[in-house]
Amino acid sequence: MSSTPSTPASASDATVTPPFADSPLSVNAAVRPLLQRLLDDADRLRVQVSQDASGVRIVDAGIAAPGSVAAGVLIGEICMGGLGRVELAAQGFGDASHGWPTWLEVSSSQPVLACLASQYAGWSLSASKEEAGGKKFFSLGSGPARALAGKEELFKELGYRDPIAAAERSGVLVLEVDRAPPPVVVEKVLRDCGLRPEQLTLILTPTRSLAGTTQVVARVLEVALHKAHELHFPLEHIVDGVASAPLPSPGADGLDAMGRTNDAILYGGRVQLTVRGGDDAARLLAKELPSLNSRDYGRGFADIFKAAEYDFYKIDGALFAPAEVWVSSLESGKTWHAGRMNLELLRGQWLDAA
Repeated sequence: MSSTPSTPASASDATVTPPFADSPLSVNAAVRPLLQRLLDDADRLRVQVSQDASGVRIVDAGIAAPGSVAAGVLIGEICMGGLGRVELAAQGFGDASHGWPTWLEVSSSQPVLACLASQYAGWSLSASKEEAGGKKFFSLGSGPARALAGKEELFKELGYRDPIAAAERSGVLVLEVDRAPPPVVVEKVLRDCGLRPEQLTLILTPTRSLAGTTQVVARVLEVALHKAHELHFPLEHIVDGVASAPLPSPGADGLDAMGRTNDAILYGGRVQLTVRGGDDAARLLAKELPSLNSRDYGRGFADIFKAAEYDFYKIDGALFAPAEVWVSSLESGKTWHAGRMNLELLRGQWLDAA
């Protein structure tokens, strides 16, 4: 096969500005009022606030503290960098005999920055047994402090770094863990974010807790954004997002909790994206986005994970998506729908007979 001669890159091609490089929005500045609410209402929300030996603020939302659904809702908004809303809704879809009583509704008018530049759990943080005092530590950091460190390849593509002024610098990072991070991890976060200890807040939310379960299900819109990115849909063409998912009770153990929160999105998540860029691209996005396109669709996530020998990379990546999708074109006004909810599977996983 003969090759096609390459076209020389123009000067303008070499200096293409990433889509979010000039954003004036600071996710760490926008989140401050939400963080202050969490701190001020700690007793009501059943979270505990302390400082570690270095002076970093630690918010325990489910380890020693009981936490709450209300705390998880607020932490979900903190994860979105103050650029999204998370709200509880009662009996969102289906009647009492076929539906589920409690849902989360998520929305953002800055969905890419809220979901991918802040909420996405993409910053890998780990410590060896020796560094962590006898037990390995691993967590994926999420929340606005990621945009200070910018350690992930995703930030190069977005071109976004939090523009917060040095004199006003502060950061919040959320970790889905059942113990506080060891000093070596805290030091890395401080160093990579360019923060002093008193400028950093770490929020700890085990998935097997009320707050942890809630803030994970609140990622239903983020899951859609991440899948759109995997499908190579131009992120700058996604201009608005609204989503919902049923909120289960926390699981009996870590695996059960992870299964329930994933199932809530994979089988009960509903998302509407408003996009630019032409009808053909919008139609294709709607068709390819839902979770039922995956070969692994149709079983509870905990069972899928066990069958994959507890290796995420053996699971079909197409599964990590909302159940039902609407994609609306801002230009033509047309909307495309694909996928479907599977509340029967969820009720079978979550509901016991009275």
